[in-house]
Amino acid sequence: MSNICKTVSLRTRKIKGGEQLSFYLDYYPGYRDESTMKVMRHESLGIYIYAKPKSQREKDYNDRMREKAEALRCRRYESIVNERYDFFDKEKMKGDFLAYFKQKADKKNCKWQHVYKHFARFCNDKCRFDEINVDLCNKFREYLLNAPQTIHTEHKLHINSVAGYWSTFRAVLHTAYREHKIMENPNGFLERIDTIPTEKEHLSKEELIRLANTPCSSEVLKKAFLFSCLTGLRKSDIKQLTWDKIQPYGDGGMYVTLRMQKTKELVNNPISDEALELIGFNDDDENHKPTDKVFVGFNDSLTQTPLKNWLKAAGITKHITYHCSRHTLGSLQVEAGTSVYTVQHILGHKNVSTTQIYAAMADESKRESINRITLKPAKNVQLKIVGQ
Repeated sequence: MSNICKTVSLRTRKIKGGEQLSFYLDYYPGYRDESTMKVMRHESLGIYIYAKPKSQREKDYNDRMREKAEALRCRRYESIVNERYDFFDKEKMKGDFLAYFKQKADKKNCKWQHVYKHFARFCNDKCRFDEINVDLCNKFREYLLNAPQTIHTEHKLHINSVAGYWSTFRAVLHTAYREHKIMENPNGFLERIDTIPTEKEHLSKEELIRLANTPCSSEVLKKAFLFSCLTGLRKSDIKQLTWDKIQPYGDGGMYVTLRMQKTKELVNNPISDEALELIGFNDDDENHKPTDKVFVGFNDSLTQTPLKNWLKAAGITKHITYHCSRHTLGSLQVEAGTSVYTVQHILGHKNVSTTQIYAAMADESKRESINRITLKPAKNVQLKIVGQ
């Protein structure tokens, strides 16, 4: 807050039909709250007196309350002179933390939206800034550890999802503290939730070819999933992909440019000829507008039963979800000899450590070395059997 206040006056206003007076402070010309840009002119003191005292007792009471109000006025003025604004912060602390959380989540990705919904459910859609403390945060931590999945409500959230949600919530707390929305940062007293290593299921080269040659009940699902396998785009990016996001290189070839929904990272990735053929791309095609969706009619419901039935028809028994298309691209690229750093940029990973998981999955040297230990004798070697 900028110190532009010159005077602090003690004033009263009538309440309860004029029978009582309420004390308030008038700040002139006021303070501007830099976070809301609103000018604060008045502060109610919560002190009341009789408008027309009828007895000596009521007159004495008024005198005591007037002295108390005047003492607060002097304290406020002294705080302003010394540029201490704690009393304004107390009012701000009564603000709506949940509304603040939603405002931040709306500017972030879907994970923040999920965490906001869980926290809103946890606190019954009501939470003020002054309610944020270590105890409340730990109770929300316990809630996440036992919270059900959104779709399969009979199952709890996976521990890695819980860890991610908890990390996001702690980021909200840090931001709120940095922006002076909360007086203390609880993060120093909150324990992390560790993730557990999981195998990133993917399709082998042979399985991908088999799937591509298997009929699917939904043509748009087939095109979208295979396109993701060839480009590494997430489902959220596939749903928003428009034709104008596919651009030509100056020396030939095409690339896709978009800002990823999840990470907000900007990617500019080349598109293979097979991927272009898959979506029927043609520079001279006039059947679609630049802002039209590439995968018209593609939605989340197609990635459930229709995807499972298609995989089953192709004889694939692995637990493959739509997101496994990204794992398929990552693992197959590393197997083909593409550098981890190149794969990192294709997938839009912020940290190469995330991409190195695919290197561990597709480490050809490990598979070769394991076959060096054998129970069979070398060729042209005569075995002498003990006891003969």
